[in-house]
Amino acid sequence: MNTRGFDLAQLRTFIAVTEAGSVSAGAERVFLSQSSVSEQLKKLEERVGQPLFVRSKQGMAATPAGAKLLDHARRIVALCDAAFDDMLGRTLDGEVRIAITDYYRPHDVAEIIRRFASQHPRLRLHVTVLPSAVIDSSADDNAYDIGLSLRLMEEGRGMHKSTSIRREKLVWVGATQTLRERPALTPPWPLVLLPATCQLQRRVVRLLDEARMPYLISHSASGVAGLQLALKAGLGISCLNESAIGEGLMPCPASFGLPALPAAEFHLLPGQPGESAHVTNARAALAELLA
Repeated sequence: MNTRGFDLAQLRTFIAVTEAGSVSAGAERVFLSQSSVSEQLKKLEERVGQPLFVRSKQGMAATPAGAKLLDHARRIVALCDAAFDDMLGRTLDGEVRIAITDYYRPHDVAEIIRRFASQHPRLRLHVTVLPSAVIDSSADDNAYDIGLSLRLMEEGRGMHKSTSIRREKLVWVGATQTLRERPALTPPWPLVLLPATCQLQRRVVRLLDEARMPYLISHSASGVAGLQLALKAGLGISCLNESAIGEGLMPCPASFGLPALPAAEFHLLPGQPGESAHVTNARAALAELLA
């Protein structure tokens, strides 16, 4: 009986849970039940003979051993995928233009693209971070080869043609320091917003109007990075997807009574008719990393 080596499925699950920060979120990424994910993690910890996670109310964080294994696991999985693609004649070569919404995991997207590039060294990448509205509106203009856009769950137009990559909660957020110092903040709500072309920001305003909650626009940002900076500066509140919250921001207290927000999904837009095979294969390979 072989007593060495790792189970590849367990490593994929371990990576997903580590990056997502919880069993439930990791389970969604690998399309398994939470009980199956917990069982895989238990077996993996037994395999290495030491705990891989520190569990708390805030979620799960890697132990030093877990962080060490994460580096190995990413390389092992990447090498396995690259070998499989090579055997099937799907080694990627050529140029690919990628447009990614600025809402998508802003703290992680650079690392994801770096890993994608390292897995496919012969692929020449041109990556642009853009608002979802721009990506959607230019889908038929040959402005990019692969597009990743954010959609609200309640607005499903055209979703059947795209590929759902990741689902996240939307959260009302503000500066951590401001919300802790002034937990009784009351209307009119000072809003930090993006341009009206952003469907998420339009939904925020509509929700407040429907709830008849007074508000004022305290700052207008041109992109998610600017919105995050304005929020951290305490200029107001807004809503963000969970992965875009980051340090210095926190969810608004339930006592604010703000309207419930819909969920959001990130979608890979479909390829154009007659696109090159290397673009089609690159989209499939990138989808695995983006999930």
